[in-house]
Amino acid sequence: MSQFIRIEFLNPSHHRSSFNCGHSSLDSYLKTQASQDVKRKISKVFIATDKADFKKVLGFYTLSTTSIGLSQLPKDKSGKLPRHPIPAALIGRLAVNQSAQGKGMGSMLLADAVKRTLSISNEIGIYALVVDAIDGAAADFYTQYGFESLNTSNRLFLPLKSIL
Repeated sequence: MSQFIRIEFLNPSHHRSSFNCGHSSLDSYLKTQASQDVKRKISKVFIATDKADFKKVLGFYTLSTTSIGLSQLPKDKSGKLPRHPIPAALIGRLAVNQSAQGKGMGSMLLADAVKRTLSISNEIGIYALVVDAIDGAAADFYTQYGFESLNTSNRLFLPLKSIL
């Protein structure tokens, strides 16, 4: 499937109005808020499209910066870190259109986010990739890729050194 998919920045040519992932908050975000966040430089929004129909949105994710408080990290991860907030990249949202669910699209989007984060980490300090899981199923999805829970309700993280 990946040979037929391209992931690019959100742009006005993408048909967002028909996007439906099954979570109204994620659908609404893409349709009404995403372009404003990009304009304000709040986050970058990456869109997965079919190379044959680059206007149809098959999935998306957002990437921005965040920090992790030392008290949020599990004890085994915080021992050798400095006593100030730790820099991280944040996947605030990741969603797959229902027409593309069950075909590996979520994994492709996550892999793209990891690749971009690793690339950026060569230029600036980033300790981990953080995700906000919308529900238990999303948390399960991320944990299968090595993400661990932070000491908060729905936030997980993956230290970049564990990827390398």
